[in-house]
Order: sequence, then structure tokens, then C-alpha cells
Amino acid sequence: MNRKLCLTTLLLMLAGASAPLSGLADQFADQRLTLDELRQKYGDPDGRIAEIGGVEVYYKDQGEGPAILMIHGSRSSLRTWDRVAPELLDRYRVVRYDLPPNGLSGPVSDEAVDRMEPADLAAGLLDHVGLEQVTCVGVSSGGTTCMYLAATYPDRVNRLIMSNSPSDPVTTDHVNHPPAFKAALEEFVETGFESENFINLFLDFYSGDPRRISEQTRREYYDFNRRVKEPNPIAMIGLVADHEKTRKAMASVRAPALLIWGGRDALLIPASAGTLARYLENTQVSTVFMPDVGHYPPLESPVRFAQIVAAYLEAATPAGFD
Repeated sequence: MNRKLCLTTLLLMLAGASAPLSGLADQFADQRLTLDELRQKYGDPDGRIAEIGGVEVYYKDQGEGPAILMIHGSRSSLRTWDRVAPELLDRYRVVRYDLPPNGLSGPVSDEAVDRMEPADLAAGLLDHVGLEQVTCVGVSSGGTTCMYLAATYPDRVNRLIMSNSPSDPVTTDHVNHPPAFKAALEEFVETGFESENFINLFLDFYSGDPRRISEQTRREYYDFNRRVKEPNPIAMIGLVADHEKTRKAMASVRAPALLIWGGRDALLIPASAGTLARYLENTQVSTVFMPDVGHYPPLESPVRFAQIVAAYLEAATPAGFD
């Protein structure tokens, strides 16, 4: 696989794009799931739907106490936090949501794209659930969305926790994909369909230890990523494609920040945490490395991740916040 193809594919995956690069995806129409089918299969009594800016947002609001907003990465869902949230609910109120049009959230119209950005959607959800201020926790591009929320609505974020989130436009010069994963990537680029084999190889590659990724998680990733194609698949994803805009936003963040970094991330290597910390130049930044974990710490080591979050929240007293 040449570098151009690899980079294009990687950006599509990180952005959560479901549109194919060719016209062949219709051959998989019978294997795709509609939003109604996904809601029937994965909806549960704790789930709620809010209309934010004309977009249906599926969310969960559980627990009592200081509030935490959790934002998942691209190509994922609020289920990223299924084994993290329960570890915190005895002390905290945890709100998490599916970034539209991922998970069980609705599609994003052109009008919605014109009306709001990812941070506006997050702020709208906070309004809906009656929260003035939160700790925002995000993994991968979800951390980028948290950063934009802290930059755009500084009074609403008292602490920022980012896990394996990009600081610059993603490059793949350093990434060495195994042959089987390369072949699966090429097939994905050709067809636009993410097969079970592709999902499994993807999760294996971006894990520190693939054995930690449960069969249930693998099935959920497969199901949610074979959803019928939606318009504007990446509009509500926090991206760093505009380097100047991102650097300016990071420099404006004042909320104290914690970086939780999986040290075996093949894409965002440990040095990436240092770069991100430098870009958050006007706030206090702490970093905790999880050396045996890959790109998705909440999936691989949820209890340990929750313990780190709780320890930080219990120890930190940000200046200017009660």
C-alpha cells in the first residue's frame, strides 16, 4: 500500500466516514443496518433522545454529583464508556452521547452543519440536561471535541481530560501496518464497507493487547459501522485538519488539563502527548501514561482509566472554579 492510499484510508477511519471511495458500496446494501434497526437492537431504558439544533442526539445521563461529559472518538459510540462510567457513578454524574450520525443518534442535515459545530452540539446537550459546567473527558477525536468545547465555551469546562487525541493533522509515515491489515484497508478503500474482518484487524492493530477487546465490543463496532450511509458523516467530529485553527483553540484553553496516554498507540506515539501538552500552552497540563495500552484506553483498561480520572478529579482544584 502506498503512503497516499494509507493516509487517505486512515483519515477516513479517524473521521468516521462511511462513504466509499468508489461506487461499489451498494453491493453490501443487504448487510447494512438502518438507524431503526440499530435502535431496536441496542437501545436501552437508560437511553434518551434530545433534539439539538435539529439533530437527534442519543445520550445517557446517570448518577449524581459533580458532572462529567464523556465524548467518544470517531467510528465509535457512547458504548466506549460502558465499563468506565459505572466506576464513577457512585461519586459523579456522567453524561455521554453518540456523536451524530454515529451510534443511535440521527443524521446530520446540511442545515445543521451550517448551524453548529461539534462544540455547539456538546454545549446544546449540556443546556438540555441542565448542566452549567462539566469536566470533559474525550478519547481520540472525542478529546479534540472536548478541547474545542473548552476553547469555545470556557465557562462550561472546569477540567479537560484528553486521551490519545491528535494535536496536528495525522500523518502515517511512522505506521507499519501488518500485511493482513494492509489488505483489509485496501478492500475498505475499494468498497467502502467495513467487514467483520476489517473491524477485528483494526481493533487488533490499535490495541496494546487485542485480547482486551471483548467480542461484544467487536460486534458493536461492526454493527455501528455498517449503518446505512448518512450525509455529513464527519460534520460533528472534532478534527485537527485546520492546523492554524486548532493551534489557536488549544492556546486559548484555560481549564486545567490531564492527558491519559496509551503508550502502545501505533498512530499517536507517546511523543504526541508532549506535543499536545506544548500546544495547551496557557494552562496547567498533567500527563499519565498507560504503557501497555493502545489508542483506546477506555476500551482496553476501563477500570484503570476510571481510577486515573477519579484520582485527578479528587486531587485537582482548578484556579477560578469552586
